[in-house]
Amino acid sequence: QVQLVESGGGLVQPGGSLRLSCAASGSIFVIGAMGWYRQAPGKERELVAAITRGGSIDYADSVKGRFTVSRDNAKNTAYLQMNSLKPEDTAVYYCNAQVVTRLSMVTENYWGKGTLVTVSS
Repeated sequence: QVQLVESGGGLVQPGGSLRLSCAASGSIFVIGAMGWYRQAPGKERELVAAITRGGSIDYADSVKGRFTVSRDNAKNTAYLQMNSLKPEDTAVYYCNAQVVTRLSMVTENYWGKGTLVTVSS
């Protein structure tokens, strides 16, 4: 019913930048909160940043001052601007969205398949 597709991952040197995008499509009535999570090898998935439909934002302490989350409600898209990247930022980054679908009219939780970010020299 709803698909989330992340893009923008890749290999970057320490200190570099990347911008991730998450585009939602399908039978969408409205999208509530959207979030970016990451999972490094051997570690649990963790919240990186979240943004409500109204623009309230929360960041993990480890990325504050370096990452910026934003969204375009008209395009059903969220973004994660990542600056001053560190090797410890290496992970698969997943998009999450709380979506009210046209079919069910209830809030459902959706995940993208993830995009790999590798920070290495």
